[in-house]
Amino acid sequence: MQQVRKLRLTPQFDNVHGAKRAESVFPTMSRTPTTDKPAAVRHSHRAGLRTVALVEALKGVLALMVAYVLIVLIRRDVDFEDAAEHVLFFFHIGLKHRLSQQFLHAADKMSDTSIAMIIGIAIAYASLRFLEGYGLWRQRVWAEWLAIVSGCIYLPFEIYKLIRHPNELHWVILIVNILVVLYIAWVRWDEIKAARSQRSALPDAAD
Repeated sequence: MQQVRKLRLTPQFDNVHGAKRAESVFPTMSRTPTTDKPAAVRHSHRAGLRTVALVEALKGVLALMVAYVLIVLIRRDVDFEDAAEHVLFFFHIGLKHRLSQQFLHAADKMSDTSIAMIIGIAIAYASLRFLEGYGLWRQRVWAEWLAIVSGCIYLPFEIYKLIRHPNELHWVILIVNILVVLYIAWVRWDEIKAARSQRSALPDAAD
């Protein structure tokens, strides 16, 4: 009976010693990393990207709401310049203010705008914002590049508006868009560095 028990225990001890020998010979193969650096970097940027995504989605919603109001006013043959004056009077804003004059001038131009143009511009702009917001919320790389490219495309037009008609609103819009572009570019660069460091660590682990 003792010999049988000895025979049954021997393979188990051999397996244990064999596993220890294999671990001592191949230490890098037996130990796997517990953290994924790119995944950790993506997780650290999740809150910021989702905040930007909500802002972009809000832009799309506001574009559709403004388009709807404009279409209703056009169908009712409302005088946009007169309506703009009432809005300024309601908020106790003087008509001689530079921002007020720009607002009245823009309202006067809206009378000549067609409904089809308003619908087309609103749908195109809102679709872009919703798509970008969805991608940033899901932390997609293509959405980050889309946010950078679209933001850089808008910046020259915003700078031109600021040069032609400098006011507080144009300054706020320009600064916010610059900060968004810089933040997304920093996130993209941080993720690229994390991916490169992980790839460079793989040959060392294999050695």
